[in-house]
Amino acid sequence: MTTPPRTVLIMDTTLRDGEQTQGVSFSPDEKVNIAKMLLDLVRVDRIEVASARVSPGEQEALAQIVDWAASRGLAQRVEVLGFVDGGQSVEWIAHAGGRVLNLLAKGSETHCRGQLGKTLDEHAADVRETVAIALARGLKVNLYLEDWSNGYRDQPGYVYGLMERLADCGIEHFMLPDTLGVMTPERVAAAMGDMIGRFAGVKFDFHPHNDYGLATANVLAAALAGAAAVHCTVNCLGERAGNASLAEVAVNLRDQLGFTIGIDETHLARVSELVEYFSGKRIADNAPIVGADVFTQTAGIHADGDRKGSLYHTRLSPERFARRRKYALGKLAGKASLAKNLEWLDISLSEENQRRVLARIVELGDSKKTITIDDLPFIIAEVLDSKDYHHAELLACTVTSSLDLESIASIKLRLGTEVLSAAGSGNGGFAAFDNALARLVRRAGFSLPPLKDFEVRIPKGGRSDALTECTITWDTDHGDIKTRGVHANQVYAAIAATMRMLNIVMHRRLAERQGEAAAAPA
Repeated sequence: MTTPPRTVLIMDTTLRDGEQTQGVSFSPDEKVNIAKMLLDLVRVDRIEVASARVSPGEQEALAQIVDWAASRGLAQRVEVLGFVDGGQSVEWIAHAGGRVLNLLAKGSETHCRGQLGKTLDEHAADVRETVAIALARGLKVNLYLEDWSNGYRDQPGYVYGLMERLADCGIEHFMLPDTLGVMTPERVAAAMGDMIGRFAGVKFDFHPHNDYGLATANVLAAALAGAAAVHCTVNCLGERAGNASLAEVAVNLRDQLGFTIGIDETHLARVSELVEYFSGKRIADNAPIVGADVFTQTAGIHADGDRKGSLYHTRLSPERFARRRKYALGKLAGKASLAKNLEWLDISLSEENQRRVLARIVELGDSKKTITIDDLPFIIAEVLDSKDYHHAELLACTVTSSLDLESIASIKLRLGTEVLSAAGSGNGGFAAFDNALARLVRRAGFSLPPLKDFEVRIPKGGRSDALTECTITWDTDHGDIKTRGVHANQVYAAIAATMRMLNIVMHRRLAERQGEAAAAPA
């Protein structure tokens, strides 16, 4: 006989606890859109969306969310934080159409006496009164035991006494917060196990905080100990160091503990991005599951291992989350990294051209942290366009630009075997370089061809740090020629294109002289 899979409910409190993040305040429309995605696409079991009596906007958002949820039979999954205030929170929630009150009570004697100035019996009586009012108005009631983690550690008799006084008054879930994020997984497991053992038949939730960076681990410990539900937020939003990450909690419950949960993982990255935009709080690129870089292999050896047998793959495949694996292009890239990106773009290159492109990628990687797959066609075009002449080499270059002043360029150049220096000024950094270069080549007995067309492009996506491709058309005695340059700085991209033109012109001059010498009579 097989053991049935363990289950645990997930309650997301991004729209309530997440708003306690410094600087985060969601508008009603933002709340509605996040709530829809959480319930309809991500399919969390419950969402906590507001705090009672905060503002008219908060009540408006609640009304819209409940109205939408009711049309889909999900209204019972929408919960609101309320207070022991003689029924004012109950009326506020009921007026907006809310169905579930998450009542905030004091879970430690320190808070009860220090904040409320009341005894256990007095506080329990007040809680029972509010619960009765809520039930009479048709609301379901869950109860937070605020500061439970400290209360259980320091005054366990108070916690047990409060539970004994409230266990029979119609509360659905007793929610146990680690309000200050002070617990460890071992303490959570022991405390949750004790509460479940002492109060049989009671449903307990665990509500973490991440002050010690243990929120996700503590959630797993609570689930293993038998919690009916665990709480989390999108992108770890919440008071101080935040709550537990919805994405981290979901995948760990599934992969590490074998729990059955209802989360649709293919939408975790989407809801993370939505909350990032609306909250204004950016997540780290290396945030597990949802970070921009977590499915990117940077080291060439990893790309090589994946090509030879998925040696660096785990259960956390990007496809599982509607994402794709990437292979970074930069100074650490190897042949396999380039090959993987060429395969994605459906581009074929010879071994020799792959070697040349990779060399250019490594070179660019020294001046730019990241080269994206969108940059790659520019690099390939530049390399394949190059004739690899080395008659002229830019040894040093400084370009300075100032508002309302001409730009100045100082350059050192090797022309053949001679090293020359010059300076120039102009209306912009490239014009200054061009004027300095013109002075140098005049000393060598020739002039630069006129610039006929100048085009600058960046790859799709519009990143401010994108590689820049500069294509310049030159009017030469042999007709128009086009040269390309690629660089993170558009001025230096134009300079690279110009140096390529200079090498072509010098190569032609050298070939003409050699031809003339060969044709001369002995």
